[in-house]
Amino acid sequence: METIIASAIAVLGTLLGSGITLAFQHRTTDRSHQFTRREKLRQERLDAYSAYAGALINYRRCLVHLWFCEHEQPPPEDADTVRIRAYDLRSNAQEALFRVQMLTDDETLSRTAEEVLADITALPKVGSRVELDAIRVQTRDDIGRLVSTGKQHL
Repeated sequence: METIIASAIAVLGTLLGSGITLAFQHRTTDRSHQFTRREKLRQERLDAYSAYAGALINYRRCLVHLWFCEHEQPPPEDADTVRIRAYDLRSNAQEALFRVQMLTDDETLSRTAEEVLADITALPKVGSRVELDAIRVQTRDDIGRLVSTGKQHL
């Protein structure tokens, strides 16, 4: 009888040990999957925020060049050619904006990203060099603030 009881206790102990090991493995696997998901989202956000900032810089630079093409005599380049390039760069910036908006949970960051693009789009519409210089500084600082805010969401 003692042998049967000892065998039953040994079997129950083995089953209990296996069950506990299985529970720990599931929890470890779940944590690993969560970490991988968070890291992948962080990397995608980093890529999207970086691409958007780069697209804004390129679009801004092109619009400043467009302003000079439209307001300086003689123009440094044909304004129509620069305008077409600006349209392409605006499309790139909008695509990058959509990606940022899809990846961020922060509505303020999404709205700010959209406002920066709108401010940059206004660059060629200013009438004087003084206004241009002021909005250039403003948009450069806005892009810097957007990058700083984006870093907080990585």
